[in-house]
Amino acid sequence: MPVSDRRIRVLVAKPGLDGHDRGAKVIAAAFRDAGFEVIYTGLHQTPEMVVAAAVQEDVDVVAMSVLSGAHMTLFPRVRELLDAEGLQHVLLTGGGIIPDQDAATLAKVGVGRVFGPGTATGDAIAYIRDWHGGREEPY
Repeated sequence: MPVSDRRIRVLVAKPGLDGHDRGAKVIAAAFRDAGFEVIYTGLHQTPEMVVAAAVQEDVDVVAMSVLSGAHMTLFPRVRELLDAEGLQHVLLTGGGIIPDQDAATLAKVGVGRVFGPGTATGDAIAYIRDWHGGREEPY
């Protein structure tokens, strides 16, 4: 089956000590409504736990919600661990209160687009669909 015909599997992760998960739950529901297969990790996940779940669930996308200010640590660490597991093909994206300058730095280490507060859920859905549709690797 071509990659673009397969349901997109998304892990919605809430790493770190931040306990605010409303946004993660809203985006998880929006992804489900859009037809994605969604796995939600729950609160207080370590980067290692996020990547272990990504491996176990064979996801296409890891979407992290980071509101704690630790985005410059958490996103690069998860990317590093994904790559170490041979998951360079997995999109790492997410959202939170992330300044544009930090988003640009994160992009340089392999993090996809990050979304700030107030972003329409449709924007994140379209971004993931566009990314997934542009992939060429078979499963």
